[in-house]
Amino acid sequence: MFRRFLAAALLLCASAGASAGIPTFCDRADKVTAADQDRVLRFAAAVKDELARSGSNLALVARAGLDLSRFGLLYSHAGIALKNNPGGPWAVRQLYYACDESRPRLFDQGMSGFVLGADAPTHGHVALLFPPEQDSALLEKAALDKPLALALLGTSYSANAYAFGTRYQNCNQWVAELIAFAWGRLDPADPARARAQAWLRAQGYAASPVRIPSHWLMFAGQFVPLVHVGDHPLDDIHALALHISVPTAIEDFVRKEAPRTRRVELCHDERHIVVHRGWEPLGPGCEPLPGDDVIALAP
Repeated sequence: MFRRFLAAALLLCASAGASAGIPTFCDRADKVTAADQDRVLRFAAAVKDELARSGSNLALVARAGLDLSRFGLLYSHAGIALKNNPGGPWAVRQLYYACDESRPRLFDQGMSGFVLGADAPTHGHVALLFPPEQDSALLEKAALDKPLALALLGTSYSANAYAFGTRYQNCNQWVAELIAFAWGRLDPADPARARAQAWLRAQGYAASPVRIPSHWLMFAGQFVPLVHVGDHPLDDIHALALHISVPTAIEDFVRKEAPRTRRVELCHDERHIVVHRGWEPLGPGCEPLPGDDVIALAP
């Protein structure tokens, strides 16, 4: 529990153990009741409905995983859902950490599994971004270019990797760097992560600092597997403010680069599913805003 608390505090992305078909956390035991599974599968069906009616071939997708409310964050893990994914319609192409191999991998995962990977099956949030047609086509081409997608996969994983460093990489960083190659029209024959990060910087990608609550937590994080601080600038470490790629940073960047991007956010609790279309975010309590669609879950 202590290690999981520290990992949550320093933004752990998805990982997968040898016996788990769903990306999860290396030290987490999955305990999902039949009622929980039914609820989450109904939620996944609602997400698939939005994907099907979007008219797009691609969606940037983010999922709420661990409780990051102490940092003012809801979403922790991002990927790219592709209508024409070889792994199946709307499977999510994403970086995950393979626990049994001790290395990062690319993984194509069905939307139901992606949603089931959330930390708490009693509630969940998913955000979908649908860029305009031209931007979507460029990103789809890059995401389906397997040599490029794999070339941008870092060799060493850190859940809290520095957004502008190449020593480590986290799941959201891979998505941001793929966006850079797609929208920056960078040469896929030279798939250097540093080139992607230079383009992101030039375009104003912020990776706004994530505030760490205490120096003790920053120090203790050095002893947690999959968490590192050695790649971060010393000034950031001393200021307890780490620049990390998180889904919110990607969302803000996409909105700035492609203002006509459409956003759909879905959430569920034990009572209902809410489908919200627009940029105003839903709160963590999954209460509908005016005009939202609400699907009852409770009997």
